[in-house]
Amino acid sequence: MLPVRPRETASMFTRDGIQLDADVYRPAVDGSYPVLLMRQPYGRSIASTVVYAHPSWYAAQGYIVVIQDVRGRGTSKGSFYPFRHEAEDGFDSVNWAATLPGSNGSVGMYGFSYQGMTQLYAASTRPVALKTLCPAMMPYDLYADAAYQGGAFQFQGNLSWALQLETEGARLRGDANAYQALFKASRNLPLYDPIPVKPGVLQQYAPQSYYFDWLEHSEPDEYWQKLSPHLDAVDLPMLHIGGWFDSYLTGNLRLYKEMLARSQNPQHLIIGPWPHIPWGRKVGALDFGPAAVNPIDRLQVRWFDQFLKGKDTGILEEPPVQLFEMGSNQWRGLETWPTPQPQSFYLHSSGLAALSEAEGSLKPERPAEKQSDTFVHDPWRPVPALGGHLAYPPGPQERSALDCRTDVLTYTTPPLESDWILAGELSLELYAEADSPSFDLCAVISEVKPNGQVYTLTQGYRRVQNAQPDTPITLDCQPTCIRISRGHALRLSLSAACFPAYPVNTGTGSPVREERWIEARILTLTLHSGGDTGSRLLLPLAEMCSEGL
Repeated sequence: MLPVRPRETASMFTRDGIQLDADVYRPAVDGSYPVLLMRQPYGRSIASTVVYAHPSWYAAQGYIVVIQDVRGRGTSKGSFYPFRHEAEDGFDSVNWAATLPGSNGSVGMYGFSYQGMTQLYAASTRPVALKTLCPAMMPYDLYADAAYQGGAFQFQGNLSWALQLETEGARLRGDANAYQALFKASRNLPLYDPIPVKPGVLQQYAPQSYYFDWLEHSEPDEYWQKLSPHLDAVDLPMLHIGGWFDSYLTGNLRLYKEMLARSQNPQHLIIGPWPHIPWGRKVGALDFGPAAVNPIDRLQVRWFDQFLKGKDTGILEEPPVQLFEMGSNQWRGLETWPTPQPQSFYLHSSGLAALSEAEGSLKPERPAEKQSDTFVHDPWRPVPALGGHLAYPPGPQERSALDCRTDVLTYTTPPLESDWILAGELSLELYAEADSPSFDLCAVISEVKPNGQVYTLTQGYRRVQNAQPDTPITLDCQPTCIRISRGHALRLSLSAACFPAYPVNTGTGSPVREERWIEARILTLTLHSGGDTGSRLLLPLAEMCSEGL
């Protein structure tokens, strides 16, 4: 490792004259070095150290590291609107970073979440100096991967982020009253205003917030097309980094698959058992062991050494897909993303799956006779969010008490006769109806241990409009990779709410931005299976090779 100079501050000007400020870390040894650029909106001193090593560590590996405040954040000038200026500003910033004293003219970018997105916007403008990216845990398609899932607004996550950004915006403006009100709301989310998704504190203190635009555009319209990055003409080597319990995993995979399908450059993918933050061995209620300790900093340095310094690090000889297999708690090296033939497990029930876990089951054969389970969703006591990729705290949580509720249907396999490995995408086809024009469906897939404990593996959500009992409803779950041991079981839990991860569906069929608590009605839902209506869970049962990371 090289000695590192004290942090410097440097400024640049965008094409429209806006000053952007950055911290620069550089080796204290004369020479010519590649540049690593991170562009972020949270105050550059943080430098994403919630998941990465400090920039000085990267500088000690022989890089000039630039951590820049995006437009309108930190000490950078201009007005901030999430993602709106990151393409042009990213292009200007890459070109500026490439010409810093001591730079060899080659730039790589790293960062997660918003900092992952700024990489994509910069790459979309194709600056010549930009040679490689390491995008981590970012949404990519802002509508489908961040704002809405299955047509349902991601309430808790989006509101939390809006309050975080607007609180910091108030601080930068010196508005103490707005800061205190928004800060207080961020620590105790305002979930029960007349229109739940439009809390009064945001309307009063941040009426200009992008958050209201996200609510207004509840369909994937032109607004989202313009706001999301477009990489059709981009071909760069990328190291894609994700987590099984990260809320943006679908975005990671969307980008990886798109690039892999057309790129002439290496595309590597690594997914750990982590939530959005932190990246460690203990996630939710489980400890995934020493192999789950964050390896990303050393991996990124190997990647940058390969593509920015021309070193043969051996990384291109390793399997390009590295997945952490939960359960066995080890890394699996694969040549491609797993796409096993989905295997169907049909829902069987006596009609009492809401009352007892012994009354609903999952079996490979379709029920010969039509079966139905009817349950009631009461907005006064909606099924709460617990664990998974959107609730706080995220990750695998013990949910046996939730499964005892009478507004949760449960379907469980018999104890497994051999180990199962699930690897890839999971989905459901459900035949359901309700006594209202609109209802929600939440699906949670869990592992049932022999002692009766139940731990969340993955989940999915769907807002349903005008369902027909003879037409299947498709519901996609978060991808996963897990080994379920012999003697354990797999469970599907279905409900009509997951609050406050998603807003409670009032049943009116109105857009979410107009739904009021006072309109929320009790809903009766019926799930059909058997006969011509074979409600089923589609599982990616796979066999995987044994190479480690």
